[in-house]
Amino acid sequence: MKIFESSWFPVVLGLAILLAILHSVFSSEEKPQDDLFLTENFNSTNEWHAPDINSLPDDEQGKLIRYGRELIVNTSLFFGPKGKIASITNGMDCQNCHLDGGARNFGGCFSAVASTYPKFRERSGMTESIEFRVNDCLKRSLNGKPIDSSSKEMKAMVAYLKWIGKDVPQKTTPQGAGLETLKFLDRAADPEKGKQIFLTKCVSCHGENGQGQFNHDSSFYLYPPLWGQNSYNVSAGLYRISRVASLVKNNMPYGQSSHDSPQLSDEQAWDVAAFIVSQQRPEKIFEEDWPKIQTKPVDHPYGPYADGFSEKQHKYGPFPPIVAARKK
Repeated sequence: MKIFESSWFPVVLGLAILLAILHSVFSSEEKPQDDLFLTENFNSTNEWHAPDINSLPDDEQGKLIRYGRELIVNTSLFFGPKGKIASITNGMDCQNCHLDGGARNFGGCFSAVASTYPKFRERSGMTESIEFRVNDCLKRSLNGKPIDSSSKEMKAMVAYLKWIGKDVPQKTTPQGAGLETLKFLDRAADPEKGKQIFLTKCVSCHGENGQGQFNHDSSFYLYPPLWGQNSYNVSAGLYRISRVASLVKNNMPYGQSSHDSPQLSDEQAWDVAAFIVSQQRPEKIFEEDWPKIQTKPVDHPYGPYADGFSEKQHKYGPFPPIVAARKK
């Protein structure tokens, strides 16, 4: 009997491992790749909480971190059209995409930045530093210009990003980092259905024309523009429908919704996202993006593509047929 067990145990173990691998390959759904400091493969289920900014000491490093947070929360005051340092952005703030200064789980959260950067990203085809990513956001989401990587402002933002994720172990990604990956619809997302949802849920903050609301002297937005010349450009992460749908589902209407208590269904989130990405915004293309076009996310909204699906289907879906074709 012992000879029988010693002979067959390796075979049984090998079959079990093979079945597990095949299950992983054939049952997994392709997930949108990151574009907002996101990491999709969570390897920590622990709930993450941002450290208390008030706990910082009143020393040089503490002041630098606080300044970094101020730059992220009120970017337009420093770099917007009326910026006190330079006028190089569209007037939006970093926290328009990274809610609560990047401290809100499932709201473009910064929890995994310090633990995962530098990291290789397919969009650029290179290993990116935190400084590179900050400037990438300035050029895309804020439709502006990069700042000097050695400047006090860059050092402050990097210090804040490292501080906010200081308690996350290296190579670890907490649940809630970045944005949640929503399940794809089995149909194309519908801009017309989304328009009705927008008119019901979104106009009180963003206005009927989606241009947002300024403060009293137009130095910053109380609520950001979702399209138009002052919004993010077509190369920003939020031009991808999956990213907008996720941000909306878990956070909007702002102050009324959360990951645990959303106001919209997944289907409604996809449709209102379709309405938002259907609107005009600044055209700014980076020819160096996606050096391997076969690595583009299935919902990347413009070509070229390595498959035979149309730009419209890549923008609105349905995405499962694209996923299935890629698996072949």
